[in-house]
Amino acid sequence: ELMTGYTMLRNGGVGNGGQPWLLRWSSRIRLTWLSFTLFIILVFFPLIAHYYLTTIDDADDAGKRIFGPRTGNELCEVKHVQDLCRIRESVSEELLQLEAKRQELNSEIAKLNLKIEACKKSIENAKQDLLQLKNVISQTEHSYKELMAQNQPKLSLPIRLLPDKDDATFPLPKSKRNCRLHNCFDYSRCPLTSGFPVYVYNSDDYPFGSSLDPLIKQAFEATVRTNVYVTENANIACVYIILVGEMQEPVMPKPTELEQQLHSLPYWRTDGHNHLIINLSRKSETQNFLYNISTGRAMLAQSTFYDVQYRPGFDIVVSPLVHAMSEPNFLEIPPQVPVKRKYLFSFQGEKIESLRSSLQEVRSFEEEIEGNAPADYDDRIITTLKAVQDSKLDFVLVEFTCKNQPKASLPTEWALCGERDDRLELLKLSTFALIITPGDTRLVISAGCAMRLFEALEVGAIPVVLGEQVQLPYNDVIQWNEAALIIPKPRITEVHFLLRSISDNDLLAMRRQGRFLWETYFSTSDNVFSTVLAIIRTRIQIPAAPIREETAMEIPHRSGKAAGTDPNMADNGDLDLGPVETEPPYASPRYLRNFTLTAMDIYRNWNSAPGPFHLFPYTPFDPVLPSEAKFLGSGTGFRPIGGGAGGSGKEFQAALGGNVPREQFTVVMLTYEREEVLMNSLERLNGLPYLNKVVVVWNSPKLPSEDLLWPDIGVPIMVVRTEKNSLNNRFLPWDEIETEAILSIDDDAHLRHDEIMFGFRVWREARDRIVGFPGRYHAWDIPHQSWLYNSNYSCELSMVLTGAAFFHKYYAYLYSYVMPQAIRDMVDEYINCEDIAMNFLVSHLTRKPPIKVTSRWTFRCPGCPQALSHDDSHFHERHKCINFFVKVYGYMPLLYTQFRVDSVLFKTRLPHDKTKCFKFI
Repeated sequence: ELMTGYTMLRNGGVGNGGQPWLLRWSSRIRLTWLSFTLFIILVFFPLIAHYYLTTIDDADDAGKRIFGPRTGNELCEVKHVQDLCRIRESVSEELLQLEAKRQELNSEIAKLNLKIEACKKSIENAKQDLLQLKNVISQTEHSYKELMAQNQPKLSLPIRLLPDKDDATFPLPKSKRNCRLHNCFDYSRCPLTSGFPVYVYNSDDYPFGSSLDPLIKQAFEATVRTNVYVTENANIACVYIILVGEMQEPVMPKPTELEQQLHSLPYWRTDGHNHLIINLSRKSETQNFLYNISTGRAMLAQSTFYDVQYRPGFDIVVSPLVHAMSEPNFLEIPPQVPVKRKYLFSFQGEKIESLRSSLQEVRSFEEEIEGNAPADYDDRIITTLKAVQDSKLDFVLVEFTCKNQPKASLPTEWALCGERDDRLELLKLSTFALIITPGDTRLVISAGCAMRLFEALEVGAIPVVLGEQVQLPYNDVIQWNEAALIIPKPRITEVHFLLRSISDNDLLAMRRQGRFLWETYFSTSDNVFSTVLAIIRTRIQIPAAPIREETAMEIPHRSGKAAGTDPNMADNGDLDLGPVETEPPYASPRYLRNFTLTAMDIYRNWNSAPGPFHLFPYTPFDPVLPSEAKFLGSGTGFRPIGGGAGGSGKEFQAALGGNVPREQFTVVMLTYEREEVLMNSLERLNGLPYLNKVVVVWNSPKLPSEDLLWPDIGVPIMVVRTEKNSLNNRFLPWDEIETEAILSIDDDAHLRHDEIMFGFRVWREARDRIVGFPGRYHAWDIPHQSWLYNSNYSCELSMVLTGAAFFHKYYAYLYSYVMPQAIRDMVDEYINCEDIAMNFLVSHLTRKPPIKVTSRWTFRCPGCPQALSHDDSHFHERHKCINFFVKVYGYMPLLYTQFRVDSVLFKTRLPHDKTKCFKFI
């Protein structure tokens, strides 16, 4: 029951009729008590605490105060706060110092702002001064042009006569034999500025064309197609050329028929002036069928002339055309050394008409001195030569009777014996080759004599011509005494003594000159035809046509990458290598003597091997240095005014001075798919003084990357695309090269700016030589009897590698167009040896060794990808190249030198073991 009641109370008194008021009253009492208790706690407890704390702080013992305020010193005495105090003091001091510095910097900024304002004003003033100077320069240039125009008269071209005009006023010579250029040649058709146009008739259009030797006609036509002077417009031609021989005897036309056909040529104009009739001979028995033909005022070019037929200075004696459709094989040509050969001299021939009398005993020399003239000089020649052979003082070979049937010959002419190959084998064993002129002195030259001369020069036998009346090929422009001995027949008894007295040096010089003449004017059909044209052009004083330059096909590329400066490349100390500011590109002066050279230096140009001071001797028909090309700044070249500006000390360092005070050079860099190495090399050229431009020869068929950013080095960079991958492309005469000086450099070469500038200065003092850094030399291998290439350190050298060398652009023409093609072919075959080939060429032309500068023996960059020279076969190939080049040239042209150029000014570092090896400047 109690439990039930309690349950009822909890349920609000519901149930059993309980009352809820008691429950509600109990709840109110509990809430009231709880509120009262919270009030007491919240009100009285803080008051009691406050009172308690206040009482403690008011105690007499100040040291026992805990909650009261304390002084700063007392606070710092607390152990854990001391460190914070020290930090606060340090920060305060630093803030004071920073504030002082801030005020100082503000003061400096204010001063700099004032200076900036002053500089801006100075710049504005300088701009005004510069503008005024530009105006003054412009006015000065205008005044200079006006003065030049006043002092230089205006020139007009000569009036040209067209072929359809009548030449009735042209003076006639008294006889055909009196024809010379002044009375049988129409100069008005050949102005100096005409370019020497030549019109060549097509022989097939005329009846006599079917009688021509097929090989000669084919070779002639091939040469005409490639000649730069030939034109198809006959109306502007200066000279008209017709080929009439060599003719084949069975179908040879009659002289009267040939004469009528010549006179009926469309541009013959009654007398054939300005015509050239060419009669080439391929055999020694070629007949002089033009002897009985009236050729009027036309010039003749053939190998056989009678004195009544030959007109000196008008007609041309040409060499026989032996190699009609083939190039000479240089490997079959014997070397020029040793100087002395098995036989001192040799002669083989047979004179049919006088053979019987020549074998008879002739009168003694004493009888002739008494006044009895010899019946025939040939008799004395035979007797004397046989006596020399029988004396056995020297090995000689003379045969006056052919073992087989002799070749056909003209009357009183010594006929050739045997076949050509047999004759050449004998001449290869002979130091001298005797050439006996015809007994009939009216025959000034014959095809047989010309053939003997050709064969002797081809194999290096020095010609000894007995008979001073002879007219050797191209005799009016070639000094034959430099390559042959021309001895009068009465001196036959002294010939042996004369030949024995010639020194080895003179023999080698004559043999080398003879080889040069044969290669240049005799060896091929192109040489023969071009030489004939060159003689006519030289006679009428027309400058040669410009030689072609290689057109640079530029590869588009993006530039703009700021080029840095390698401290190792530009660390020059206190040296000034050149102008403070980069000079604008300045091309070398044009050569200005082309119109006077042909009249002033004929013999020197025709008789000298090509060198830097000979414009076109090596190929006078295709000169190396035309008006469009450049010439050396020394010797006969153009020299700007203003030398002597070099000074000393700082003035010397900052100016080139010398005879060419203003000059620049072009860097030619060969590369092959090494973009990173190439970019680094180009960046190292940044800031290089006197640099005109950089020509990058891109030797790969694969073009550079499109996203490749080329450095900006302050001068133009020309990227040239090549037709094929060839090391010969390094030496092509690109038209973009506008300076005489070329610095050929590999893409992995490391050279300091001071080294490059020093090399440039040295080259300016020796412009005809290769001036470079890494030296090499050749050596004779005694066990193998061959030449070797050597790259060991040595005090003697004979080559300078063109991977880092200066040379004249002149040699780029000679290397690419004149040097034998066999050498360039071997360079392509081995992909090697182009630097050796260039050293051979220059030493052959100048007979001087290269010049090495500084003590460098290598120039490769460390860490670069391996180049071709790292291959094991590299040196074996170079050994082969040297021996092959010697065969082509016929001798070893390289010369040793112990000379090296170093400069104290440029702080060259000298190896301790090499300082005694060289001479220094």
